[in-house]
Amino acid sequence: MSKKRKLLEKVLSGSRNIQFHELVTLVEAFGFFLSRINGSHHIFTHPNINELVNLQNRNGKAIPYQVRQFLTLIEEYALTLEDEE
Repeated sequence: MSKKRKLLEKVLSGSRNIQFHELVTLVEAFGFFLSRINGSHHIFTHPNINELVNLQNRNGKAIPYQVRQFLTLIEEYALTLEDEE
């Protein structure tokens, strides 16, 4: 099982202990790329999706509501991990 798949399972399990760098890795694995950084906001875009993913690093941790927003985008657009396409 790939590291990215394990990260996805950790996030889907509802873990609130997600490191910021882990979430960035997962977001990029779904085809998003870092568009810009504005203060503490890391803005990611996807070539096929008009919506942005906004992530903030809070003491090394991902903010739970931002994780949920990302999971909603995955479901809404039926995105898959890049290494599993």
